Amino acid sequence: MSSFYHEGSRQLQDEFQSRKIADRLEQVTRRKTFTEDDRAFIESRVFFFLATADAEGRPDCNHKGGIAGFVRVVASDEIAFPDYDGNGMFKSLGNILINPHVGILFLDFEKPRRLRVNGLASVSRHDPLLTQTVGAQLIVRVKAQSIFPNCPRYIPKMRLVAPSSYAPRAGVEVPEPAWKSFPEFKDAVHPRQKTFKGE
Repeated sequence: MSSFYHEGSRQLQDEFQSRKIADRLEQVTRRKTFTEDDRAFIESRVFFFLATADAEGRPDCNHKGGIAGFVRVVASDEIAFPDYDGNGMFKSLGNILINPHVGILFLDFEKPRRLRVNGLASVSRHDPLLTQTVGAQLIVRVKAQSIFPNCPRYIPKMRLVAPSSYAPRAGVEVPEPAWKSFPEFKDAVHPRQKTFKGE
């Protein structure tokens, strides 16, 4: 019995006669620890997509970005990434506090590739990585339960022109986004949190 698929997956696999290939993909590609190739790929990414859900299962999907290396493989089955100053809504991280199950999608648009990581996340204001991470206000760690590549055939080919000017990095003053000065938000903007490593 697979722990990877549930009744809904199986229903559609049977309808489309794909149970055999689905099982083979699970057997061949799914793993619980990161390979060196996984590490190199993850640590070269400048963004990823993070899926979370609240206690009732209502989903949320978010984009997380930074400079290459902002996501780190910190153990054979664990990644860590910083939370930077944002809009103060804490939709994703708030979900993690009450439902730690997450899905992460890493993409490469230049050499089409994707890698998925499903696992259990935790959020900390006291993680030792805070002092090593410019601009971080929190650290998120994800203990992987499933790591697996996906077919990249529908990924459009695009090229990175430049990293975001807002992505924290050593020795660079990060600008405030323009929307924070708009009249409808100006009086409600939260203060920038204390950041680390010389900022």
